[in-house]
Amino acid sequence: MKAATSAAADVPLALLEMPPAALGARDVRVSVRAVGVNPVDWKMRAGGPLRLAHRFLGPGGPLVVGVDFAGVVTEAGPGADLAVGARVVGGTDFSRKQRGSYADEVVVRDEQCAVLPADVSFERAACLPVAAVTPWISLTDHAHVVPGSRVLVLGASGGVGLFALSLSKMLGAFVAGVCSTRNVEVVERFGDVAIDYTRGDALTMARAHGPYDLVLYAIGTDVYPLDRAIALLTPSGTVDLAVPTPEDYLAIAFARQVTTVLGRPNRARLAPLVDALARGDLEPIIQATYPLADAEEAHRVSKAGKVVGKLLLVP
Repeated sequence: MKAATSAAADVPLALLEMPPAALGARDVRVSVRAVGVNPVDWKMRAGGPLRLAHRFLGPGGPLVVGVDFAGVVTEAGPGADLAVGARVVGGTDFSRKQRGSYADEVVVRDEQCAVLPADVSFERAACLPVAAVTPWISLTDHAHVVPGSRVLVLGASGGVGLFALSLSKMLGAFVAGVCSTRNVEVVERFGDVAIDYTRGDALTMARAHGPYDLVLYAIGTDVYPLDRAIALLTPSGTVDLAVPTPEDYLAIAFARQVTTVLGRPNRARLAPLVDALARGDLEPIIQATYPLADAEEAHRVSKAGKVVGKLLLVP
């Protein structure tokens, strides 16, 4: 198998031939057709808590980053409930000693995959595992959003943000999204209200549409102070941090309204999102697609912080 790997953040990703991973009883081997790029991928390379966790919990050998994948099952363990030939979308999990998805094949547990209908493309499906599962957990498990709820998305034009808008609408909520002038049109397309941060203080402008049952940070609290977001909540509202930093740990520990959300994909979480994609309730925006060999360029673009929707890799 071929995988994109590097020894450190300052060493460019390059393709490396690696031996195929062994198959467990409930594992499946998937020939990867599309890979979603997420900021967590390059953050893993950069070090910090994620890289440390990978060193202790992850597989040995070269670091292969990536979570999102979509492809075709080519081999199944005797206990797996997916057949060879099944079209699937899923996510890898380094805590299970699995390599990342920047490769032409992955080996994961069967329950880490959801089956894809024939009319859902691999490229569209590969956008879901981190970027859609993250707001889905936030909206359904944390904030318990129902028709009539009010949601504010900070960083609304990225992968997580756009899915948060669509999923909020799908659940019957009112949703406002903060973005720049150039992204007002796309945020209004998926949400109810676009708040253009170039035209004034975003949180002051957001107050006119609140109070909110959920404020979802798809961007860091260094951009929008956490105490001001808490002040926009209903009495039972929640602030969810998709990109927490060490500076947020105190609030996470002691502020009852603040929690973190980590989009760990599995079948139970992916299946309703695949159904929504098939129905047309979700419409991923794919800004660019790169060959796996150009993964380093995809990371450069992602780090710039101007991506609208998703970047993909194709092995």
